[in-house]
Amino acid sequence: MDPPETAASWVDLTFLGGLGEIGLNSLTLETADCLVVVDAGLMFPEDHMLGIDIVIPDFAYVRERRDKLAAVVLTHGHEDHIGALPFFLREMPAPVYGTPLTLALVREKLREHGLLDAADLRLIQPRTPVAIGPFTFEFIAVSHSIVDGVGFAVDTPQGVIVHSGDFKIDQTPISGGAMDLGRFAHFGERGVLALLSDSTNAERPGYTLSEREIGRTLEELVREAEGRVIIAVFASHIHRLQQIVRIAAKFGRKALFNGKSMLLNTRLARELGYLDIPPGLEVNIGDLKNLPPQETLIVTTGSQGEPLSALARIALEAHKHLHIQPGDLVILSSKFIPGNERAIGTVINNLYRLGAEVVYEEVADIHVSGHASQEELKLLLNLTRPRYFIPIHGEMRHLVRHARLARAVGVPRERCLMARDGLQVRFDAEGGRLHGEVEVGRVFVDGKGVGDVSRIVLRDRRHLAGDGLVIAVAAVDPTDRRVVGEPDLVTRGFTLEEEQAPLLEEARHIFLEILHRGLSEPTQDWLEIQTQVGKALRKLFFKTLERRPMILPLILTL
Repeated sequence: MDPPETAASWVDLTFLGGLGEIGLNSLTLETADCLVVVDAGLMFPEDHMLGIDIVIPDFAYVRERRDKLAAVVLTHGHEDHIGALPFFLREMPAPVYGTPLTLALVREKLREHGLLDAADLRLIQPRTPVAIGPFTFEFIAVSHSIVDGVGFAVDTPQGVIVHSGDFKIDQTPISGGAMDLGRFAHFGERGVLALLSDSTNAERPGYTLSEREIGRTLEELVREAEGRVIIAVFASHIHRLQQIVRIAAKFGRKALFNGKSMLLNTRLARELGYLDIPPGLEVNIGDLKNLPPQETLIVTTGSQGEPLSALARIALEAHKHLHIQPGDLVILSSKFIPGNERAIGTVINNLYRLGAEVVYEEVADIHVSGHASQEELKLLLNLTRPRYFIPIHGEMRHLVRHARLARAVGVPRERCLMARDGLQVRFDAEGGRLHGEVEVGRVFVDGKGVGDVSRIVLRDRRHLAGDGLVIAVAAVDPTDRRVVGEPDLVTRGFTLEEEQAPLLEEARHIFLEILHRGLSEPTQDWLEIQTQVGKALRKLFFKTLERRPMILPLILTL
Protein backbone atom coordinates (compact mmCIF):
# COMPACT_ATOMS: atom_id res chain seq x y z
CA MET A 1 0.00 0.00 0.00
CA ASP A 2 1.29 3.48 -0.91
CA PRO A 3 2.00 5.79 2.05
CA PRO A 4 -0.58 8.55 2.58
CA GLU A 5 0.09 11.80 0.69
CA THR A 6 1.05 14.73 2.91
CA ALA A 7 1.67 18.40 2.31
CA ALA A 8 5.40 17.73 2.40
CA SER A 9 5.29 14.82 -0.06
CA TRP A 10 5.74 16.94 -3.15
CA VAL A 11 5.95 20.46 -4.55
CA ASP A 12 4.65 21.18 -8.04
CA LEU A 13 5.32 24.08 -10.39
CA THR A 14 2.65 24.48 -13.07
CA PHE A 15 3.25 26.97 -15.88
CA LEU A 16 0.09 28.74 -17.04
CA GLY A 17 1.83 31.14 -19.44
CA GLY A 18 5.10 32.84 -20.35
CA LEU A 19 6.99 29.76 -21.55
CA GLY A 20 6.78 29.93 -25.31
CA GLU A 21 5.72 33.55 -25.76
CA ILE A 22 6.64 37.05 -24.61
CA GLY A 23 4.11 38.02 -21.94
CA LEU A 24 1.29 36.06 -20.30
CA ASN A 25 3.59 35.25 -17.38
CA SER A 26 1.97 33.14 -14.68
CA LEU A 27 2.78 29.99 -12.74
CA THR A 28 1.58 28.16 -9.65
CA LEU A 29 3.55 26.83 -6.69
CA GLU A 30 1.63 24.00 -5.08
CA THR A 31 1.58 21.34 -2.38
CA ALA A 32 -1.18 18.90 -1.47
CA ASP A 33 -3.05 21.55 0.56
CA CYS A 34 -1.79 24.96 -0.63
CA LEU A 35 -1.48 26.81 -3.94
CA VAL A 36 0.20 30.17 -4.63
CA VAL A 37 -0.02 31.96 -7.98
CA VAL A 38 3.12 33.84 -9.06
CA ASP A 39 2.24 36.74 -11.40
CA ALA A 40 -0.86 37.08 -13.55
CA GLY A 41 0.23 38.74 -16.77
CA LEU A 42 -1.38 39.57 -20.07
CA MET A 43 -0.15 39.51 -23.65
CA PHE A 44 -1.03 42.04 -26.31
CA PRO A 45 -2.79 40.58 -29.36
CA GLU A 46 -0.88 39.28 -32.35
CA ASP A 47 -1.69 40.42 -35.88
CA HIS A 48 -4.09 37.55 -36.57
CA MET A 49 -6.17 38.24 -33.43
CA LEU A 50 -8.50 40.70 -35.13
CA GLY A 51 -10.48 42.92 -32.78
CA ILE A 52 -8.96 41.45 -29.61
CA ASP A 53 -7.90 43.95 -26.93
CA ILE A 54 -5.72 41.76 -24.72
CA VAL A 55 -4.96 38.08 -24.11
CA ILE A 56 -4.86 36.55 -20.61
CA PRO A 57 -4.01 33.04 -19.37
CA ASP A 58 -6.69 30.44 -18.88
CA PHE A 59 -6.85 30.04 -15.10
CA ALA A 60 -8.94 26.85 -15.22
CA TYR A 61 -6.23 24.93 -13.37
CA VAL A 62 -6.44 27.32 -10.42
CA ARG A 63 -10.23 27.46 -10.61
CA GLU A 64 -10.41 23.69 -10.10
CA ARG A 65 -8.23 24.05 -6.96
CA ARG A 66 -9.56 27.33 -5.62
CA ASP A 67 -10.27 25.74 -2.23
CA LYS A 68 -6.51 25.70 -1.55
CA LEU A 69 -5.63 29.03 -3.22
CA ALA A 70 -3.65 30.99 -0.61
CA ALA A 71 -2.24 34.04 -2.39
CA VAL A 72 -1.02 35.78 -5.52
CA VAL A 73 2.61 36.93 -5.43
CA LEU A 74 3.76 39.62 -7.88
CA THR A 75 7.35 40.20 -8.95
CA HIS A 76 6.86 43.67 -10.52
CA GLY A 77 4.35 46.02 -12.10
CA HIS A 78 4.67 45.47 -15.84
CA GLU A 79 1.48 44.52 -17.69
CA ASP A 80 2.91 41.15 -18.72
CA HIS A 81 3.00 40.28 -15.00
CA ILE A 82 -0.05 42.06 -13.49
CA GLY A 83 -2.37 42.77 -16.44
CA ALA A 84 -4.61 39.72 -15.94
CA LEU A 85 -4.98 40.25 -12.19
CA PRO A 86 -8.40 42.00 -12.27
CA PHE A 87 -9.90 39.14 -14.30
CA PHE A 88 -8.39 36.62 -11.89
CA LEU A 89 -9.51 38.37 -8.70
CA ARG A 90 -13.04 38.97 -9.95
CA GLU A 91 -13.52 35.22 -9.97
CA MET A 92 -11.06 34.04 -7.31
CA PRO A 93 -10.39 36.62 -4.58
CA ALA A 94 -7.09 36.08 -2.76
CA PRO A 95 -4.48 38.13 -0.89
CA VAL A 96 -2.07 39.87 -3.28
CA TYR A 97 1.57 40.46 -2.25
CA GLY A 98 3.71 43.08 -3.98
CA THR A 99 6.18 45.93 -3.57
CA PRO A 100 4.97 49.56 -3.16
CA LEU A 101 4.91 50.64 -6.82
CA THR A 102 3.57 47.27 -7.97
CA LEU A 103 0.64 47.51 -5.55
CA ALA A 104 0.06 51.16 -6.46
CA LEU A 105 -0.34 50.15 -10.11
CA VAL A 106 -2.54 47.19 -9.12
CA ARG A 107 -4.68 49.49 -6.96
CA GLU A 108 -5.41 51.77 -9.93
CA LYS A 109 -6.16 48.80 -12.15
CA LEU A 110 -8.58 47.30 -9.63
CA ARG A 111 -10.25 50.68 -9.15
CA GLU A 112 -11.01 50.81 -12.88
CA HIS A 113 -12.62 47.36 -12.66
CA GLY A 114 -14.63 48.17 -9.51
CA LEU A 115 -12.70 45.60 -7.45
CA LEU A 116 -10.60 47.77 -5.16
CA ASP A 117 -12.91 47.82 -2.13
CA ALA A 118 -12.82 44.02 -1.86
CA ALA A 119 -9.09 43.66 -2.60
CA ASP A 120 -6.63 42.35 0.01
CA LEU A 121 -3.31 43.97 -0.96
CA ARG A 122 -0.30 43.19 1.24
CA LEU A 123 2.95 45.13 1.07
CA ILE A 124 6.27 43.28 0.91
CA GLN A 125 9.84 44.48 1.37
CA PRO A 126 13.06 42.83 0.17
CA ARG A 127 14.84 40.66 2.74
CA THR A 128 11.70 40.45 4.91
CA PRO A 129 10.35 36.86 5.06
CA VAL A 130 6.64 36.25 4.42
CA ALA A 131 4.98 32.97 5.40
CA ILE A 132 2.21 31.70 3.10
CA GLY A 133 0.98 28.23 4.03
CA PRO A 134 3.95 25.82 4.00
CA PHE A 135 6.03 28.35 2.03
CA THR A 136 8.30 31.10 3.33
CA PHE A 137 9.08 33.75 0.72
CA GLU A 138 12.03 36.10 0.92
CA PHE A 139 11.94 38.78 -1.75
CA ILE A 140 15.20 39.91 -3.35
CA ALA A 141 15.67 43.32 -5.01
CA VAL A 142 16.56 43.19 -8.71
CA SER A 143 17.28 45.81 -11.39
CA HIS A 144 14.78 46.04 -14.22
CA SER A 145 13.14 48.66 -16.45
CA ILE A 146 10.62 49.42 -13.73
CA VAL A 147 11.38 50.25 -10.11
CA ASP A 148 10.44 47.93 -7.25
CA GLY A 149 11.14 44.72 -9.14
CA VAL A 150 11.94 41.62 -7.10
CA GLY A 151 12.87 38.01 -7.44
CA PHE A 152 12.44 35.67 -4.52
CA ALA A 153 13.72 32.61 -2.72
CA VAL A 154 10.98 30.41 -1.31
CA ASP A 155 11.51 27.75 1.32
CA THR A 156 9.34 24.77 0.35
CA PRO A 157 8.92 21.33 1.95
CA GLN A 158 11.34 20.00 -0.70
CA GLY A 159 13.97 22.74 -0.59
CA VAL A 160 14.66 26.31 -1.69
CA ILE A 161 13.36 27.45 -5.07
CA VAL A 162 14.74 30.73 -6.45
CA HIS A 163 12.81 32.84 -8.98
CA SER A 164 14.84 35.60 -10.64
CA GLY A 165 11.93 37.80 -11.67
CA ASP A 166 12.66 39.98 -14.70
CA PHE A 167 16.17 41.31 -14.12
CA LYS A 168 19.44 42.76 -15.39
CA ILE A 169 22.61 43.40 -13.42
CA ASP A 170 23.04 47.17 -13.55
CA GLN A 171 26.13 48.20 -11.59
CA THR A 172 25.33 51.92 -11.90
CA PRO A 173 21.56 52.17 -11.40
CA ILE A 174 19.85 55.54 -11.67
CA SER A 175 18.42 55.79 -8.18
CA GLY A 176 20.49 53.44 -6.05
CA GLY A 177 19.39 49.99 -4.96
CA ALA A 178 21.46 47.76 -7.21
CA MET A 179 20.45 44.14 -7.65
CA ASP A 180 20.99 42.27 -4.38
CA LEU A 181 23.52 39.75 -5.66
CA GLY A 182 24.64 39.03 -2.11
CA ARG A 183 21.26 37.61 -1.22
CA PHE A 184 21.19 35.35 -4.26
CA ALA A 185 24.69 34.17 -3.26
CA HIS A 186 23.47 33.58 0.31
CA PHE A 187 20.86 31.13 -0.90
CA GLY A 188 23.44 29.57 -3.21
CA GLU A 189 25.55 28.83 -0.12
CA ARG A 190 22.53 27.37 1.68
CA GLY A 191 21.68 25.18 -1.30
CA VAL A 192 19.17 25.88 -4.06
CA LEU A 193 16.90 23.08 -5.22
CA ALA A 194 15.88 24.89 -8.43
CA LEU A 195 16.47 28.21 -10.17
CA LEU A 196 13.81 29.71 -12.41
CA SER A 197 15.45 32.48 -14.44
CA ASP A 198 14.40 35.14 -16.97
CA SER A 199 15.30 34.08 -20.53
CA THR A 200 14.23 37.12 -22.56
CA ASN A 201 17.77 38.10 -23.61
CA ALA A 202 19.34 34.63 -23.61
CA GLU A 203 20.35 35.07 -27.26
CA ARG A 204 22.29 38.28 -26.59
CA PRO A 205 26.02 37.85 -25.77
CA GLY A 206 27.89 39.89 -23.18
CA TYR A 207 26.27 42.26 -20.71
CA THR A 208 23.24 44.54 -20.97
CA LEU A 209 24.24 48.20 -20.87
CA SER A 210 23.47 50.28 -17.82
CA GLU A 211 20.48 52.61 -17.97
CA ARG A 212 22.93 55.42 -17.24
CA GLU A 213 24.48 54.97 -20.72
CA ILE A 214 21.19 55.96 -22.36
CA GLY A 215 21.11 59.12 -20.28
CA ARG A 216 24.33 60.26 -21.96
CA THR A 217 22.87 59.74 -25.45
CA LEU A 218 19.65 61.54 -24.56
CA GLU A 219 21.59 64.41 -23.02
CA GLU A 220 23.64 64.89 -26.19
CA LEU A 221 20.53 64.86 -28.38
CA VAL A 222 18.76 67.46 -26.21
CA ARG A 223 21.90 69.59 -26.01
CA GLU A 224 22.04 69.86 -29.82
CA ALA A 225 18.29 70.33 -30.39
CA GLU A 226 17.35 73.85 -31.48
CA GLY A 227 13.56 73.41 -31.28
CA ARG A 228 11.11 71.41 -29.22
CA VAL A 229 12.06 67.92 -28.06
CA ILE A 230 9.41 65.19 -27.86
CA ILE A 231 10.47 61.94 -26.19
CA ALA A 232 8.27 58.84 -26.43
CA VAL A 233 8.96 56.32 -23.69
CA PHE A 234 7.23 53.55 -21.73
CA ALA A 235 5.24 55.21 -18.95
CA SER A 236 6.41 52.55 -16.47
CA HIS A 237 10.11 53.27 -17.06
CA ILE A 238 10.55 55.55 -14.03
CA HIS A 239 14.37 55.44 -14.22
CA ARG A 240 14.26 56.72 -17.82
CA LEU A 241 11.75 59.40 -16.83
CA GLN A 242 14.03 60.53 -14.00
CA GLN A 243 16.93 60.92 -16.42
CA ILE A 244 14.75 62.94 -18.80
CA VAL A 245 13.70 65.24 -15.95
CA ARG A 246 17.34 65.85 -15.01
CA ILE A 247 18.24 66.59 -18.64
CA ALA A 248 15.33 69.03 -18.98
CA ALA A 249 16.48 70.86 -15.84
CA LYS A 250 20.10 70.95 -17.02
CA PHE A 251 19.22 72.65 -20.32
CA GLY A 252 16.54 74.99 -19.02
CA ARG A 253 13.58 73.19 -20.57
CA LYS A 254 10.12 72.82 -19.05
CA ALA A 255 8.67 69.29 -19.09
CA LEU A 256 5.15 68.34 -20.14
CA PHE A 257 3.98 64.78 -19.39
CA ASN A 258 1.36 63.64 -21.88
CA GLY A 259 -0.81 60.52 -22.10
CA LYS A 260 -3.15 58.85 -19.61
CA SER A 261 -0.72 56.16 -18.43
CA MET A 262 2.16 58.66 -18.34
CA LEU A 263 0.23 61.01 -16.04
CA LEU A 264 -0.84 58.11 -13.80
CA ASN A 265 2.61 56.56 -13.49
CA THR A 266 4.41 59.84 -12.85
CA ARG A 267 1.87 60.71 -10.16
CA LEU A 268 2.28 57.35 -8.41
CA ALA A 269 6.08 57.45 -8.69
CA ARG A 270 6.21 60.94 -7.19
CA GLU A 271 3.90 59.97 -4.34
CA LEU A 272 6.14 57.00 -3.52
CA GLY A 273 9.34 59.05 -3.78
CA TYR A 274 10.69 57.26 -6.87
CA LEU A 275 10.50 60.29 -9.18
CA ASP A 276 11.89 63.71 -8.22
CA ILE A 277 10.65 66.63 -10.31
CA PRO A 278 12.02 70.03 -9.21
CA PRO A 279 9.41 72.72 -8.46
CA GLY A 280 8.50 74.75 -11.51
CA LEU A 281 9.89 72.27 -14.04
CA GLU A 282 6.60 70.58 -14.95
CA VAL A 283 4.04 72.50 -17.00
CA ASN A 284 0.47 71.89 -18.12
CA ILE A 285 -0.60 71.52 -21.72
CA GLY A 286 -2.12 75.00 -21.68
CA ASP A 287 1.29 76.53 -20.91
CA LEU A 288 2.91 75.29 -24.13
CA LYS A 289 1.75 78.19 -26.28
CA ASN A 290 3.71 80.59 -24.07
CA LEU A 291 6.95 78.54 -24.12
CA PRO A 292 9.70 79.10 -26.69
CA PRO A 293 10.49 75.90 -28.63
CA GLN A 294 14.03 75.73 -27.23
CA GLU A 295 12.61 75.67 -23.70
CA THR A 296 10.10 72.87 -24.32
CA LEU A 297 10.43 69.12 -23.68
CA ILE A 298 7.39 66.86 -24.07
CA VAL A 299 7.37 63.34 -22.61
CA THR A 300 4.66 61.16 -24.12
CA THR A 301 3.38 57.63 -24.59
CA GLY A 302 3.27 55.83 -27.93
CA SER A 303 6.78 54.53 -28.51
CA GLN A 304 5.32 51.31 -29.98
CA GLY A 305 3.04 53.02 -32.48
CA GLU A 306 -0.12 52.06 -30.59
CA PRO A 307 -3.03 53.41 -32.68
CA LEU A 308 -4.72 55.32 -29.84
CA SER A 309 -1.55 56.53 -28.14
CA ALA A 310 -0.66 60.20 -27.88
CA LEU A 311 2.26 60.03 -30.31
CA ALA A 312 0.26 58.19 -32.97
CA ARG A 313 -2.48 60.83 -32.75
CA ILE A 314 0.11 63.61 -32.94
CA ALA A 315 1.62 62.00 -36.06
CA LEU A 316 -1.85 61.85 -37.67
CA GLU A 317 -2.59 65.47 -36.71
CA ALA A 318 -5.48 64.13 -34.62
CA HIS A 319 -4.32 65.27 -31.18
CA LYS A 320 -6.50 67.97 -29.65
CA HIS A 321 -3.63 70.03 -28.21
CA LEU A 322 -0.27 68.85 -29.60
CA HIS A 323 0.84 69.42 -33.18
CA ILE A 324 4.19 68.84 -34.87
CA GLN A 325 6.10 71.96 -35.77
CA PRO A 326 8.92 72.03 -38.35
CA GLY A 327 12.19 71.59 -36.47
CA ASP A 328 10.76 69.38 -33.70
CA LEU A 329 13.03 66.55 -32.59
CA VAL A 330 11.11 63.35 -31.78
CA ILE A 331 12.99 60.60 -29.90
CA LEU A 332 11.51 57.09 -29.65
CA SER A 333 13.37 55.92 -26.55
CA SER A 334 12.42 52.26 -26.67
CA LYS A 335 13.09 49.01 -28.47
CA PHE A 336 10.85 47.99 -31.36
CA ILE A 337 8.85 45.12 -29.88
CA PRO A 338 8.53 42.31 -32.48
CA GLY A 339 5.20 42.67 -34.29
CA ASN A 340 5.05 46.44 -33.82
CA GLU A 341 7.55 47.37 -36.55
CA ARG A 342 4.94 48.30 -39.14
CA ALA A 343 2.93 50.50 -36.75
CA ILE A 344 6.09 52.24 -35.51
CA GLY A 345 7.30 52.75 -39.07
CA THR A 346 4.00 54.39 -39.99
CA VAL A 347 4.31 56.82 -37.07
CA ILE A 348 7.91 57.66 -37.98
CA ASN A 349 6.99 58.31 -41.61
CA ASN A 350 4.09 60.54 -40.61
CA LEU A 351 6.32 62.53 -38.26
CA TYR A 352 8.86 63.09 -41.04
CA ARG A 353 6.05 64.14 -43.37
CA LEU A 354 5.07 66.84 -40.87
CA GLY A 355 8.61 68.23 -40.75
CA ALA A 356 10.01 66.60 -37.60
CA GLU A 357 13.42 64.99 -37.18
CA VAL A 358 13.05 61.48 -35.70
CA VAL A 359 15.61 59.47 -33.73
CA TYR A 360 14.93 55.79 -33.04
CA GLU A 361 16.85 52.62 -32.27
CA GLU A 362 17.97 52.04 -35.85
CA VAL A 363 19.85 55.36 -36.00
CA ALA A 364 21.01 55.95 -32.38
CA ASP A 365 21.51 54.11 -29.07
CA ILE A 366 18.49 55.52 -27.29
CA HIS A 367 17.31 52.38 -25.46
CA VAL A 368 18.76 49.62 -23.32
CA SER A 369 16.98 46.46 -22.33
CA GLY A 370 15.75 45.70 -18.84
CA HIS A 371 16.72 42.04 -19.20
CA ALA A 372 19.99 40.23 -18.52
CA SER A 373 22.26 39.15 -21.35
CA GLN A 374 24.26 35.91 -21.45
CA GLU A 375 27.09 36.81 -19.07
CA GLU A 376 24.65 38.08 -16.44
CA LEU A 377 22.54 34.95 -16.77
CA LYS A 378 25.64 32.82 -16.23
CA LEU A 379 26.60 34.91 -13.20
CA LEU A 380 23.24 34.28 -11.55
CA LEU A 381 23.60 30.56 -12.25
CA ASN A 382 27.04 30.55 -10.64
CA LEU A 383 25.84 32.51 -7.61
CA THR A 384 22.89 30.23 -6.90
CA ARG A 385 24.43 26.93 -8.07
CA PRO A 386 21.05 25.21 -8.41
CA ARG A 387 20.56 21.48 -8.45
CA TYR A 388 17.88 21.94 -11.14
CA PHE A 389 17.43 24.73 -13.65
CA ILE A 390 14.19 25.85 -15.36
CA PRO A 391 14.37 28.64 -17.97
CA ILE A 392 11.28 30.88 -17.89
CA HIS A 393 9.93 34.03 -19.60
CA GLY A 394 10.51 33.87 -23.33
CA GLU A 395 9.83 32.19 -26.63
CA MET A 396 11.07 28.65 -27.13
CA ARG A 397 14.33 29.78 -28.74
CA HIS A 398 15.11 31.88 -25.65
CA LEU A 399 14.41 28.98 -23.29
CA VAL A 400 16.60 26.60 -25.31
CA ARG A 401 19.50 29.07 -25.43
CA HIS A 402 19.24 29.68 -21.69
CA ALA A 403 19.36 25.94 -20.99
CA ARG A 404 22.57 25.76 -23.04
CA LEU A 405 24.09 28.50 -20.89
CA ALA A 406 23.17 26.52 -17.77
CA ARG A 407 24.88 23.42 -19.14
CA ALA A 408 27.94 25.54 -20.00
CA VAL A 409 28.36 26.54 -16.32
CA GLY A 410 27.96 22.99 -15.06
CA VAL A 411 24.27 22.12 -14.66
CA PRO A 412 23.90 18.57 -16.02
CA ARG A 413 21.69 18.21 -19.09
CA GLU A 414 19.24 15.94 -17.24
CA ARG A 415 18.75 18.61 -14.58
CA CYS A 416 17.86 21.35 -17.07
CA LEU A 417 14.10 20.92 -17.09
CA MET A 418 12.65 22.35 -20.29
CA ALA A 419 9.10 23.23 -19.44
CA ARG A 420 6.46 24.96 -21.55
CA ASP A 421 2.97 26.28 -20.97
CA GLY A 422 0.87 23.53 -19.41
CA LEU A 423 3.74 21.38 -18.18
CA GLN A 424 4.24 20.56 -14.52
CA VAL A 425 7.53 20.11 -12.73
CA ARG A 426 7.40 18.00 -9.57
CA PHE A 427 9.94 17.92 -6.74
CA ASP A 428 9.67 15.05 -4.28
CA ALA A 429 11.85 12.44 -2.58
CA GLU A 430 12.92 11.14 -6.00
CA GLY A 431 14.20 14.55 -7.15
CA GLY A 432 12.89 16.88 -9.83
CA ARG A 433 11.28 15.95 -13.14
CA LEU A 434 8.66 16.86 -15.68
CA HIS A 435 5.61 15.34 -14.07
CA GLY A 436 2.65 15.82 -16.33
CA GLU A 437 0.65 18.20 -18.43
CA VAL A 438 -2.49 20.18 -17.68
CA GLU A 439 -4.85 21.99 -19.98
CA VAL A 440 -3.92 25.66 -20.43
CA GLY A 441 -4.72 28.18 -23.08
CA ARG A 442 -5.35 31.78 -23.95
CA VAL A 443 -8.48 33.72 -23.12
CA PHE A 444 -9.33 36.58 -25.45
CA VAL A 445 -10.69 39.83 -24.02
CA ASP A 446 -12.72 41.84 -26.52
CA GLY A 447 -14.34 44.93 -25.01
CA LYS A 448 -16.39 43.73 -22.05
CA GLY A 449 -16.38 40.14 -23.26
CA VAL A 450 -13.95 37.79 -21.53
CA GLY A 451 -13.51 34.42 -23.20
CA ASP A 452 -16.53 34.77 -25.46
CA VAL A 453 -14.36 35.13 -28.58
CA SER A 454 -13.21 31.67 -29.62
CA ARG A 455 -10.70 30.60 -32.24
CA ILE A 456 -13.66 29.94 -34.54
CA VAL A 457 -14.75 33.56 -34.15
CA LEU A 458 -11.20 34.72 -34.92
CA ARG A 459 -11.16 32.47 -37.98
CA ASP A 460 -14.40 34.08 -39.18
CA ARG A 461 -12.94 37.56 -38.59
CA ARG A 462 -9.88 36.68 -40.65
CA HIS A 463 -12.16 35.25 -43.34
CA LEU A 464 -14.17 38.47 -43.44
CA ALA A 465 -11.03 40.61 -43.46
CA GLY A 466 -9.44 38.62 -46.25
CA ASP A 467 -12.32 37.81 -48.59
CA GLY A 468 -15.30 39.93 -47.62
CA LEU A 469 -18.96 39.09 -47.15
CA VAL A 470 -21.91 38.28 -49.42
CA ILE A 471 -25.42 38.23 -47.96
CA ALA A 472 -28.00 36.47 -50.15
CA VAL A 473 -31.54 37.44 -49.10
CA ALA A 474 -34.90 36.23 -50.40
CA ALA A 475 -38.49 35.98 -49.18
CA VAL A 476 -40.71 33.00 -50.05
CA ASP A 477 -44.35 32.08 -49.54
CA PRO A 478 -44.38 28.30 -48.95
CA THR A 479 -48.20 28.17 -49.06
CA ASP A 480 -48.41 29.60 -52.58
CA ARG A 481 -45.01 28.06 -53.44
CA ARG A 482 -43.59 31.28 -54.83
CA VAL A 483 -40.69 33.66 -54.37
CA VAL A 484 -41.84 37.06 -53.16
CA GLY A 485 -40.09 39.84 -55.04
CA GLU A 486 -36.55 39.50 -56.35
CA PRO A 487 -33.67 37.84 -54.45
CA ASP A 488 -31.03 40.35 -53.41
CA LEU A 489 -27.25 40.07 -52.95
CA VAL A 490 -25.51 42.52 -50.63
CA THR A 491 -21.69 42.55 -50.68
CA ARG A 492 -19.16 44.07 -48.28
CA GLY A 493 -15.41 43.90 -48.89
CA PHE A 494 -15.90 41.41 -51.75
CA THR A 495 -16.23 43.43 -54.93
CA LEU A 496 -17.74 46.66 -56.23
CA GLU A 497 -21.22 45.71 -57.36
CA GLU A 498 -21.09 47.92 -60.46
CA GLU A 499 -17.82 46.28 -61.57
CA GLN A 500 -19.14 42.73 -61.25
CA ALA A 501 -22.79 43.26 -62.17
CA PRO A 502 -22.88 40.28 -64.60
CA LEU A 503 -21.37 37.97 -61.96
CA LEU A 504 -23.83 39.07 -59.30
CA GLU A 505 -26.71 38.69 -61.76
CA GLU A 506 -25.59 35.11 -62.43
CA ALA A 507 -25.43 34.53 -58.67
CA ARG A 508 -29.03 35.81 -58.30
CA HIS A 509 -30.12 33.47 -61.09
CA ILE A 510 -28.50 30.47 -59.31
CA PHE A 511 -30.10 31.57 -56.04
CA LEU A 512 -33.52 31.79 -57.70
CA GLU A 513 -33.16 28.35 -59.32
CA ILE A 514 -32.41 26.74 -55.96
CA LEU A 515 -35.41 28.51 -54.39
CA HIS A 516 -37.79 27.31 -57.16
CA ARG A 517 -36.42 23.78 -56.85
CA GLY A 518 -37.00 23.83 -53.11
CA LEU A 519 -40.53 25.19 -53.46
CA SER A 520 -41.39 22.38 -55.89
CA GLU A 521 -40.61 19.72 -53.26
CA PRO A 522 -43.49 18.28 -51.19
CA THR A 523 -41.83 19.57 -48.04
CA GLN A 524 -39.15 22.21 -47.64
CA ASP A 525 -36.11 22.07 -45.38
CA TRP A 526 -35.06 25.71 -45.52
CA LEU A 527 -31.86 25.19 -43.55
CA GLU A 528 -30.76 22.63 -46.12
CA ILE A 529 -31.77 24.95 -48.96
CA GLN A 530 -29.68 27.76 -47.41
CA THR A 531 -26.72 25.37 -47.28
CA GLN A 532 -27.19 24.57 -50.98
CA VAL A 533 -27.25 28.29 -51.81
CA GLY A 534 -23.98 28.83 -49.89
CA LYS A 535 -22.22 25.95 -51.65
CA ALA A 536 -23.38 27.03 -55.11
CA LEU A 537 -22.36 30.66 -54.68
CA ARG A 538 -18.98 29.73 -53.19
CA LYS A 539 -18.31 27.52 -56.21
CA LEU A 540 -19.32 30.30 -58.62
CA PHE A 541 -17.24 33.04 -56.98
CA PHE A 542 -14.12 30.88 -56.71
CA LYS A 543 -14.43 29.68 -60.31
CA THR A 544 -14.83 33.25 -61.59
CA LEU A 545 -12.62 35.34 -59.27
CA GLU A 546 -10.69 32.77 -57.18
CA ARG A 547 -12.07 34.41 -54.04
CA ARG A 548 -13.79 32.80 -51.09
CA PRO A 549 -16.06 35.37 -49.44
CA MET A 550 -18.11 34.46 -46.40
CA ILE A 551 -21.62 33.79 -47.67
CA LEU A 552 -24.70 34.23 -45.49
CA PRO A 553 -27.90 32.97 -47.18
CA LEU A 554 -31.08 34.30 -45.52
CA ILE A 555 -34.44 32.86 -46.64
CA LEU A 556 -37.43 34.52 -45.01
CA THR A 557 -40.71 32.55 -45.00
CA LEU A 558 -43.98 34.50 -45.03
